Amino acid sequence: MKLKNCTALIAATLCLAGPAAGLAQDSAPAVQKVTAATPAPKLLVVVAVDQFSADLFAEYRSHFTGGLARLASGVVFPAGYQAHGATETCPGHSTILTGNHPAHTGIIANNYYDLSAARADKKLYCAEDETAPGSSSKEYVASIDHLLVPTLGDLMKARDPKAQVVSVAGKDRAAIMMGGRRADELMWLTPKGLTSFKGVTLSPTAQQASAAIAAAIAEPRPGLTLPADCASHDIAIPLDTGGTVGTGRFARDGGDFRRFKASPEADGAVLATAAALRQVRKMGEGSGTDLLIVGLSATDYVGHGFGTEGSEMCLQMMSLDRELGDFFAQLDATGIDYEVALTADHGGHDMPERNRQNAWPGAQRVDPALDADAMGKAVAEELGLPQPLLYGDGPFGDMYLAKSLTPEQRRAALAALVARYRAHPQVEAVVTGEELAQWPISKRAPDVWSLMDKLRASYNPGRSGDFIVVLKPRVTPIPESGVGYVATHGSVWDYDRRVPILFWRKGLIGFEQPNAVMTVDILPTLAAQIGLPVDRTKIDGRCLDLLSGPDDSCR
Repeated sequence: MKLKNCTALIAATLCLAGPAAGLAQDSAPAVQKVTAATPAPKLLVVVAVDQFSADLFAEYRSHFTGGLARLASGVVFPAGYQAHGATETCPGHSTILTGNHPAHTGIIANNYYDLSAARADKKLYCAEDETAPGSSSKEYVASIDHLLVPTLGDLMKARDPKAQVVSVAGKDRAAIMMGGRRADELMWLTPKGLTSFKGVTLSPTAQQASAAIAAAIAEPRPGLTLPADCASHDIAIPLDTGGTVGTGRFARDGGDFRRFKASPEADGAVLATAAALRQVRKMGEGSGTDLLIVGLSATDYVGHGFGTEGSEMCLQMMSLDRELGDFFAQLDATGIDYEVALTADHGGHDMPERNRQNAWPGAQRVDPALDADAMGKAVAEELGLPQPLLYGDGPFGDMYLAKSLTPEQRRAALAALVARYRAHPQVEAVVTGEELAQWPISKRAPDVWSLMDKLRASYNPGRSGDFIVVLKPRVTPIPESGVGYVATHGSVWDYDRRVPILFWRKGLIGFEQPNAVMTVDILPTLAAQIGLPVDRTKIDGRCLDLLSGPDDSCR
């Protein structure tokens, strides 16, 4: 999909605004080395690739020739960390442009429970307004209300209201958690193209992009050609419910949005829209610095639907590299001085069936008996307590005791549930909220964090569970494999925590720093690049010096 040539249906959105602004010179001047005295870049581009683990980056790094190859020539932190334990999409995105762990952003999970909520459905989606009439965790009104801290865009707007902030993503929670409260435009993919918050009308350019995306979704798509570099991944893995994964090519019927978003097409749509909005809004062409946020979600859907080591993920990695290269070429053509930061909201690991074939025989699927409903029912029957007793979004993570319990019943139920979970062979640990509330947030490097450190960074006393269940490594919290969902993430283990953190700017001398850093370090690092003051007492991250040698970018 060649975005810069507008040859694909999705890429046609780039042609909507007419020719690119003619800022580039026929003969480019010599590139000046970036130093601490270099003026701030005119445009910050922050890219989050959903489920782009450090393992995937390392595995495919030698194959990249496009945008990811360019970023790999810049400042590379291959051992970046989503340091917290709840390695899900919403918490991870909430850390990238706030400088804070989920303990402080308040985004502790994709879904959590508020048993005091006025509505019947006590499960809350991280990016919803549960007070909206008729809302539920599945049919919700998108909102940023649950985010407790400002984003980089919010801080930029507070300093300079003329600074432009645009956030485009494949998922609502990605666009919202990175875009913040004051974005000029914020949108995400739907089966009908693009949408935004309730009551917000898309700009004319976004409407045109939405129409082009909707038309592309409506058209069937043949399978992609498998590159030679992906041949070794082309092995069929049987599923419990029938069928196989591992040999897919992203063919789909017209109108199949589920397969659209789990393919390179979705990332192409988001990148094309972002490029078109930048062009029409002339972002990076004013007196200050603007912020363009891009959330690429296809890698996550591919990982969930096919696993991380099949031909599908190989195709996705090659396509992502190419699409980013074309996107950067669009920016290059403007002559704008822009800086890119790329990372991920979490990592991920492969489906256990393929892991067992590939030298990890202990990989397994979770016992359904660990599900919160099943465990709560068993303990309620044992102790003669009212049901439902226990609320949780699956077999691990935050667990909530019913509010109707007396203090004595609560103590008995908690003791029995904790004992049952701890006794299960697939459970690594169970930690209570009371224990976590007494544990300080670690200031050490994230690669040496204890299990308690990881869980504490996700613990918010107003939202987290009464206790938290941690599964053992390589236990996939999906009881059986089936079409659409074979693998996942969310654990405290490093395959889910480790992500690349990459910075690139023309003239920035690249270097690689293998020591562990965190995604919460991105906000203070970018703020320093544009001279934006940040109250260090209100964030968990630190500025990363992007200048090799004695010079320091953390001015």
